[in-house]
Amino acid sequence: MNNSSMVTEFLLLGFAGPWKLQLLQAVIFMVIYLSALMGNILIITITSLDPCLHTPMYFFLRNLSVIDLCLISAIVPKTVVDSLTQCNSISILGCLVQIFLVLCLAVAELSLLTAMSFDRYAAICHPLHYDVIMNRGSCVRMAAVSWLSGCLISLIHTANTWSLSYCGPNEIQHFFCDIPQLLAISCSEHVTTEIVLIFISAVLDFCCFVCIIISYIHIFSTIRKIPSTQGRSKAYSTCLPHLTVVALFLSTAFTAYLKPILGSKSFFDLILSAFYILLPPSLNPIIYSLRNKAMKTGLEKLITKKLLRKVNILIFIQE
Repeated sequence: MNNSSMVTEFLLLGFAGPWKLQLLQAVIFMVIYLSALMGNILIITITSLDPCLHTPMYFFLRNLSVIDLCLISAIVPKTVVDSLTQCNSISILGCLVQIFLVLCLAVAELSLLTAMSFDRYAAICHPLHYDVIMNRGSCVRMAAVSWLSGCLISLIHTANTWSLSYCGPNEIQHFFCDIPQLLAISCSEHVTTEIVLIFISAVLDFCCFVCIIISYIHIFSTIRKIPSTQGRSKAYSTCLPHLTVVALFLSTAFTAYLKPILGSKSFFDLILSAFYILLPPSLNPIIYSLRNKAMKTGLEKLITKKLLRKVNILIFIQE
């Protein structure tokens, strides 16, 4: 890491402004973070403890909640601390870790959403063979590929970005370390390599998007052939939450990253990046649990078990 002798730390300018504005931003971020934390932990707990939810759909949902939990935790706590203390510096190692985590988790989430679309395709288009297609081994392999692909792609991008030289300004016009912003302040002549890697990653992401679209073309074509209204309604209810999550994640991610790599970061761009980091992790639990009867039943079972346990403890103490 030859660049460490030139730049020892970066300054995350983020939402610069008066103290009251910084405090308001910290409060908003913290409230959203705590709601995302509680929602995703609740989904992980319910899908883990309720045997009725030990199915491929909820297995992938549990993995999605873990990814969302890690993604928002990699950014928001430091952002809140920076806003409250007005100390916006981040070490080279800290920036490196943040880049790796964000890229790894974002790629893993997109891969997992693609696997979830295949799960819905198998359940609706091939219901008689669903248990064979989506057996436990297949689900574990899909989840493992999602995590490993995220780690591999993130490792390549992080290593290549950090091989660049940073000898000039160390101010990053963002509230977390981001590759486009690091490219903007790099004084290296080999920025083109990372731009090519970003383009290749965008092509791979687009392939995942195409796979999701193809899956849902077959799904909706099959749903239209279902004779009963109740059957069509049930099929739509299992697909629409996933489709909503895909649309939310891709729209915020593409809007945040389809910007000129070398250019100034406006306040509107920071808002878009905040949406990309905050909205999917905080809204996914609501989208998947709001109209999901199985999740509501699992939550009722969990609450009932806890109440019964407390009642039994009180009875034991009284005796």
